[in-house]
Amino acid sequence: MVKRHQQNSATTSARQLCAAAGVEQLVLLTDRKRMPDPVAAVKRLPPGSMVILRDYDSADRFALALKLRRVCRKMGCLFLVAGDPRLARRACADGLHLPEHMLSGARADRHGFGLVTAACHSRRALRLAASAGVDLVLVSPVFATASHPDVAPLGTRGLSRLIQGAKVPVAALGGVNFQTAKSLRGQNINAIAAISAL
Repeated sequence: MVKRHQQNSATTSARQLCAAAGVEQLVLLTDRKRMPDPVAAVKRLPPGSMVILRDYDSADRFALALKLRRVCRKMGCLFLVAGDPRLARRACADGLHLPEHMLSGARADRHGFGLVTAACHSRRALRLAASAGVDLVLVSPVFATASHPDVAPLGTRGLSRLIQGAKVPVAALGGVNFQTAKSLRGQNINAIAAISAL
């Protein structure tokens, strides 16, 4: 009973994070350095959330993909693999996440996946993602983040300028937590993405 209460409380916190930003969609990105147990993190997500396996240099990436896919199915979440279409197919992922460099060319390859997300840090990348029919772009870093301490954050004004006129749904990523999420209200975003906050 205590365990179930803790899980419900954590799920409520994830929902509250979305509510603070005024969005319904939540995206969790894995990062073993900052999130040692991504499976436990997924168990705290509300149904309908997206989970993107990054951890590109993990020796056990396939095993982790299988674990995450299993728990995502159980929790009613969508599971995507970043940057590796072959692994995404082997793990029976729901979709593929494209790092920005995979958007190069006139039209990015969806690799046969019905659900594709992409990382975007520029207007050019947003245009490429839109022309490829990407379902959701993760724009970052919006706020200061431990993932990229040497990159200047966009801030809410920079985010607003960058995504103005975007023809693809946008998720804000980078330094999103309960404090910063509130300043995302009123932005033209569809989702928030986070690591440490989850």
